[in-house]
Amino acid sequence: MPRKPRLRRRHTRKPTLRFSPFGRLMALLYSSGKRVNLQSVDYEPEEKCAPSTSGNAIVKDGVVEDDGQLSDSSDDGDFEGVVQADFAFFDPKPKDFHGVKVLLQTYLDNKLWDLSGFVDLILEQPSVGTVIQVEGDEDEGIYAVVSALNLGRYKDQKCMLELREYLVKACKEDVPTNLKSLLGERAHEVGLLVSQRVVNLPPQLLPPLYDALFDEVSWATEDEPTEELRKSFQFKTYLMISKIYKHKNADKKIGKNGNVEEAIIYAKPEDEIFHELSSWSINFPLHSQEVKPSELKDYQPMCLVMAVDASKVPTFRKQLHSLIDEA
Repeated sequence: MPRKPRLRRRHTRKPTLRFSPFGRLMALLYSSGKRVNLQSVDYEPEEKCAPSTSGNAIVKDGVVEDDGQLSDSSDDGDFEGVVQADFAFFDPKPKDFHGVKVLLQTYLDNKLWDLSGFVDLILEQPSVGTVIQVEGDEDEGIYAVVSALNLGRYKDQKCMLELREYLVKACKEDVPTNLKSLLGERAHEVGLLVSQRVVNLPPQLLPPLYDALFDEVSWATEDEPTEELRKSFQFKTYLMISKIYKHKNADKKIGKNGNVEEAIIYAKPEDEIFHELSSWSINFPLHSQEVKPSELKDYQPMCLVMAVDASKVPTFRKQLHSLIDEA
């Protein structure tokens, strides 16, 4: 059984792909993080990889705008050709430390915490997790990372202790009972789903990226060398920490000239699906400084914490494929 999906993709000079109204697109383009100038894509599936122990697969033919390098150039008006780059899915490795750490720099807002230790946990778990790189990139930059860490397995790690402390303090005195339970007695059955990427990454990479993660979780329950490790991937709940933009008048949702504005803008389109499928969620203000476009002047950046039952994963995967296919 293949460990990573193989897809062939052609990126063309089309208008930027949109998942919902303009505000959500603006949030995607201007949310904090490294930005790359990639446009919408067409793609067709290729034959999947043969089974391997390395777990690597390649996604072909991404369009970039500068000699095969991902850039933030604004001079794209006269570009007519197609520059190719190979996006590759890899198992996390120690050499990815710096790139993954950059992506996760604001994972817990502006909190000073053991981020290095957190990154180490992700990289030390190659059987479940994926990083995306550009094939042949001398800088070996990391453009996306996804993983699922068992809260109970790592409960005594400094980074996990600080993560729990962050969530409890952020909720102040009103910590939901459900959250307390997931961070405490139920931690051994909770997977912390970590998903960070550069903004404007081709959206068509999302379905195979999440498919790879959830397939690997399933495989790990059978393939890990010890019973303890196999059980550690038998998640019943996924806990997610993400980012949204919430309108200051979210209850009214009325914009200027009578236009209806969205109450919530999701920085990552898949988070809207997770949110709809979640059994509960909470949100609280973020404090990291960021430059927002004028379209988001009436929106407050918020941390979104949500729990999704593992039984909802098949529904999520189906809806994510539909979202990308129909966009």
